Amino acid sequence: MLKLQNISVQFGAFCLKNINLNIEKGDYYVLLGKSGTGKTVLLEIIAGLTRPAEGKVFLKNEDITKKKIQHRKIGIVFQDFALFPHLTVRENVAYSLKKKKLTRTEKENMVLEYAKLTNVSHILDRSPQNLSGGEQQRVALARMLITKPDCLLLDEPLSSLDVQLRGDLRNLLRQINKSGVTILHVTHDYEEAIALSNKVAVLHQGKIAQFGNTKDVFEKPANEFVANFTGVKNFYEVAFTSETVAIIGDTTQIIVSNRRKLKHGKIIIRGEEILIATKKTQTSAANHFEGDILQIIPYLSNYEIIVDVGIRLTVVITENSLLKFDFQIGQKVWLSFKSTAVKIIDI
Repeated sequence: MLKLQNISVQFGAFCLKNINLNIEKGDYYVLLGKSGTGKTVLLEIIAGLTRPAEGKVFLKNEDITKKKIQHRKIGIVFQDFALFPHLTVRENVAYSLKKKKLTRTEKENMVLEYAKLTNVSHILDRSPQNLSGGEQQRVALARMLITKPDCLLLDEPLSSLDVQLRGDLRNLLRQINKSGVTILHVTHDYEEAIALSNKVAVLHQGKIAQFGNTKDVFEKPANEFVANFTGVKNFYEVAFTSETVAIIGDTTQIIVSNRRKLKHGKIIIRGEEILIATKKTQTSAANHFEGDILQIIPYLSNYEIIVDVGIRLTVVITENSLLKFDFQIGQKVWLSFKSTAVKIIDI
């Protein structure tokens, strides 16, 4: 679908070096990276706003590297939405239809279709200045989706929204992706990647540090930077059997605090929130598991201990704790963590 081949560009001290990505039709692909790593520049190269010094961009096996932005079936939605302030929502959504040979009725029907998809039907006659950040983002999406792009590029689409609006927009983005739109979404937030993507790439110092299926990248980081940046190894798809119990697979039960009463979701348990001991201890933690140590992995400032308790849980401890308790591979240990340590992401 979308392929980047050896893309390189340099602006002063900033550069992208030999970027290669292959995004397949239907993917929800997230590009993760810290601020200033070139995520937005890469989107601009794909969209045709910036020309690479080297390399090529292919869309559906066609070389579009030198094509003008208006001749690429690619849509881009920027972080600042870029709505036309002098136009109504209806006129913003319909803007790209101006030069198309469509009747007024056909144009209006298309506006209504994409307004319904993005839930902005009720604000079509308002101006952008009178919209919330979430509403503006939805209008920007409707305006881009009406062009029927082969691929949609999103630049930090959730960063300026509050928690409630982020949840609503995540649901919309999943719906758009499930409707058949391929999405490339850039962000610095690993929770967005876990919640939305099926594939992810991590950008660091102008290069792709790691790419692959989301689960593989988060569970098996290729190097220390990826491990530290992604920060989460324990995340699982679950079914909730009640407000307090999540099931992983068929047997592993996790006590949670599911105040939203979800039926399905993903859970995150940070390794720093899990206590490890040689014996089962009396604590206020709701979750207790006995398991075997599979691996002990050293990093600069801490150690990760991977324990098989029916599922694999990664625990983060200090070097002092490792030396104090003398944990060894193959040793039986007890893990415990509170229900509030389990973060729930709806899917």
